[in-house]
Amino acid sequence: MSGKQTGGSDRPGYDDGFADTDWFRPVTVPGTATLDDDFKAWQAEFPPEYRSFPASQSTGFYDVRAEFDGDGYSSSLAITDHDVRHALGPQADEIMATAGVDVDELIRLINAETTVLPALPDELSAEPQPLKVGIADPDAPAPGLIAAVKRWKSTFLKATIAAVLATLIGGGSAAIAMNNTVTVDVDGQTHQVHTYADTVGEVLAEEGITVGAHDTLSPSPSAEIGDDGKIVLQRGRLLQVTVDGVQQDHWVRADNLGDALRQLNAPTAGAWVSQGADAQVPLNGLAVEIRTPKNITLYDGGNEPVAFTTTALTVGDLLAERHLSLGPADAILPGADLKITSGAEIRISRTGVTVINQAEPIAIPVQKVDDPEADKGTETVVDPGAAGQRMVTYRITEKDGKVVKREEIGSKTLTEAKPKIVKVGSKKPPQPVISDGEVWDRLAQCEATGNWAINTGNGYYGGLQFDAGTWRSNGGTAYAPLPNQASREQQIAIATKVRDARGGYSAWPACARKLGLPT
Repeated sequence: MSGKQTGGSDRPGYDDGFADTDWFRPVTVPGTATLDDDFKAWQAEFPPEYRSFPASQSTGFYDVRAEFDGDGYSSSLAITDHDVRHALGPQADEIMATAGVDVDELIRLINAETTVLPALPDELSAEPQPLKVGIADPDAPAPGLIAAVKRWKSTFLKATIAAVLATLIGGGSAAIAMNNTVTVDVDGQTHQVHTYADTVGEVLAEEGITVGAHDTLSPSPSAEIGDDGKIVLQRGRLLQVTVDGVQQDHWVRADNLGDALRQLNAPTAGAWVSQGADAQVPLNGLAVEIRTPKNITLYDGGNEPVAFTTTALTVGDLLAERHLSLGPADAILPGADLKITSGAEIRISRTGVTVINQAEPIAIPVQKVDDPEADKGTETVVDPGAAGQRMVTYRITEKDGKVVKREEIGSKTLTEAKPKIVKVGSKKPPQPVISDGEVWDRLAQCEATGNWAINTGNGYYGGLQFDAGTWRSNGGTAYAPLPNQASREQQIAIATKVRDARGGYSAWPACARKLGLPT
């Protein structure tokens, strides 16, 4: 393919068809086709220099030059005025005046110069379909073809124009005017490139630079780039941050750890960080651990509590940080594997075992001797006796400075104890003489079903249900320690004393009323 297109005056818009070319064929429609009102109104919106035909003109060809991007090359299948001016930039008129050509002549020379042509999509390689004007027709130029043409223009047109102008002017001034100097900054590393490219994306493509999903680029790929322009690309880097045992992945755009953590607003104040701030963050990522400061209180055995700040993650880490060790019987609360939070209280229970020898007195034993001549219940000390002494071996267990266990593991008698001799009277008191036995029997039947030896455990004893205090205060212990241990007659004798002191049977109110006894 030569890519040649003859005659600037033969371009679309200046006659009834496309000029002879071997990279696309003229596309015709029936000669009766006309521009409808909507199409004319649309065309009239463009400045005159961008219109392919007068708004009133009727043609049998599709006005492809009217379809262009306001900020880029046209979608026309031919090279248009707009394409040339877009490629030349703001100095277009000045450059063409220097070369002594107008737009039409320059387009003719470009068509003669062009040798690299667009690659057509496969679906467009067959015979082109006719184009219709004035209606939304699915047979209009295929988007794939338009994209291929625009891609070709953005890639080769500016360089072709530069070559033509350089030949006309006899030097490189025109090419230099069209050639932009652009600074490319990738992660702070800058270099300058000279390019005919129009957009940021085209410059990066020429340099073989790809933009990743997590990179930032300024300006955007579609933005136009001019002379002395600057392109800044910051590569995204994966930073795996573990804070107090919790891991999160972040994409950062910094090449050192300090800047990366500042971007993330990471909690580094007073924290322990596994790597220094000057550590490099490579493109393939970096893992870093942060342990934040926590305010805790430590209780170590019987010592006074200590409040301090630590970056330890667990209780076990804290013990290592403080160079603390635990004995076989020591314990720590909470457990060594538990994570520490600010405000925590750590308690170490210290357990120690010692063995001591200690002299102790031996208690005086009591030896009681029965004395049948003395009243029952009386005691008389005959010999006070004397305490002995022994040496005792103890195993002492202390916890947090306090003795929690004292175990005797051996002893040796040094001095035997001398017993205390006590004579205990066994002579029974005489049986008292009683009166009104029948009344007391009825009362005992009411109070205790007539059982004079009853003790139910309710604090009342015997047939007349004395409490221990009343029994003692009225001399009952002369007969027995408790009423249920005394005989019927002895209980009646004490009850008679109570009745006479109170002037009636008020000590037994319920049964007295039941039996009709005076209270």
